[in-house]
Amino acid sequence: MSIQKTRHIKRHKTHITREDKEILLNQKGALIWFTGLPASGKSTIANSLEKELYKQDYLTIVMDGDNIRHGLNKDLGFSQKDRYENIRRIGEVAKLFVETGILTITAFISPYSADRDNVRFMLKNSKFIEIYLKCPLSELEKRDPKGFYKKAKDGLIKEFTGISAPYEAPLNPEIVLDTSKLSQKECVKTILHYLNSVRVLDNLQNSAT
Repeated sequence: MSIQKTRHIKRHKTHITREDKEILLNQKGALIWFTGLPASGKSTIANSLEKELYKQDYLTIVMDGDNIRHGLNKDLGFSQKDRYENIRRIGEVAKLFVETGILTITAFISPYSADRDNVRFMLKNSKFIEIYLKCPLSELEKRDPKGFYKKAKDGLIKEFTGISAPYEAPLNPEIVLDTSKLSQKECVKTILHYLNSVRVLDNLQNSAT
């Protein structure tokens, strides 16, 4: 758990509310959280989903694990402590985007259930949609686009999720997609159907009339 080190600080309220911003954008903010082992398709499907949402005039952002580690989290490694901090920071940033009314899509391994649950709790007043990309390890090793699974098995990469570091699969995610059986297009279609069913994609102007 993160400890507040600074004292004598307080939160300041803004004049423009979240609702004001959502009305301006004509959409609701939500966090769509992809989790799964390396090579399960997180980044690919996240970006395909964003493309489809863009076609429907939604403002989105994709936060990808590799990209974030080049900037915001470049000081973090892959120990359990650093993985916790990685997800904590992402959760805080994602919350800011969601409260601005942006459909926020994240693609992180996020291997520990407690870390994902902490983010869900951060967004307790918002839609948090956990999408578990399920795929057998044997299939992931066949794909291995970056050659990481082989290197991890050869001992060249330490603390590699799925080989030398644990992955805790979600127990009750909103969506489970088996990417060894479903195509990228089928995955995106399933997600869009779910987003419509829980009214994340409601048009605010139409709903107000």
